[in-house]
Amino acid sequence: MNLLDVILGPVASIIEKYVPSAADKAAAQLEVLKLQQQDSFQQLDAQLKLAQAQTDINKAEATTDLFRGGWRPFVGWVCGIGLAYDFILQPLLSWGSAIWHVPVPPQLDLGTLIPLLAGLLGLGTLRTTERIQGVIPKGK
Repeated sequence: MNLLDVILGPVASIIEKYVPSAADKAAAQLEVLKLQQQDSFQQLDAQLKLAQAQTDINKAEATTDLFRGGWRPFVGWVCGIGLAYDFILQPLLSWGSAIWHVPVPPQLDLGTLIPLLAGLLGLGTLRTTERIQGVIPKGK
């Protein structure tokens, strides 16, 4: 045994102990990938459960009676009919009244209709934005 073997023997064992071989390194990387994949599957499963819960809520809301859940569609239909009348039907009726010499139908007061529609659409959007950002808890 020479001096070089005496010095390099313990150093080689230390190196083997703390520096993994290529096979050990590959095995460790494989284990890390397995853990990442398992985490991805858990996240996907959580998203799927959340989507299913939202679908169940949508089904329950679709079966509610008009007294509890019908106000928003009612206000939406009123605003939609009002806008359709004022922008489509009333101009056509005005044109027809000029041809047939009958009184011109009245225009609606859009000063109250547009803020109502903007509030209906805008407040729903703001509430959704607040829920997404976590300002409002999801149960309220």
